[in-house]
Order: sequence, then structure tokens, then C-alpha cells
Amino acid sequence: MYAIIRAGGKQYRVEKGDVVRVERLDGEVGSKVTLGEVLLVGGDDLKVGSPTVAGASVEGTVVEHDRGAKIRVFKYKKRKHYRRTRGHRQHVTAVRIDAVRAS
Repeated sequence: MYAIIRAGGKQYRVEKGDVVRVERLDGEVGSKVTLGEVLLVGGDDLKVGSPTVAGASVEGTVVEHDRGAKIRVFKYKKRKHYRRTRGHRQHVTAVRIDAVRAS
């Protein structure tokens, strides 16, 4: 059984045993988290939500807190000698999926 969840403005396809890196979640390493925004539950019986599936949830365990890859933000205006470079690293949480519950 698999599910499509929404976390941090992005959508992820998850199954039991997967490790997914989502935007920072509250909780200590080793604690249980419940991801409640389930958009679709698939498998033998497909359930599509409008926008979410009622009663469905995905349970997981926090594996680690980390920071993502650095991105460079570069601003430039031609012929005006204007250049600005900034960087950004998003805080992420790795979550191991323990169970996908349809209802």
C-alpha cells in the first residue's frame, strides 16, 4: 500500500519502510510523527481525496535533522554594475515511514 502526502508544500509518494526528507518537522530524533495530509491512498483499493482522504494518515519515525544542499541566489542587472549573491540551505527532517493507514 502506498500514499501520496503533502508536507511543506511538496508532495511525496511513500510506502512502508521508505525514508523521505521533508521540510523541518518538530520532534526529537526517534520520536513518532503523524503526517495527516494524505491526498491519495493506493494499493488494492484506490482512494482519492478531495482534497484529502478522510481518516487516512501516515505514521513515521524521525531519523535525523539536517540541512539540504546549498543553493545560490544570484541577482544581476546588465550594464548597471549590480550583482548580488546569496546562499540558502533549507532545514530538512528525514522520516522513516512506519505505517500507511487508509481509515
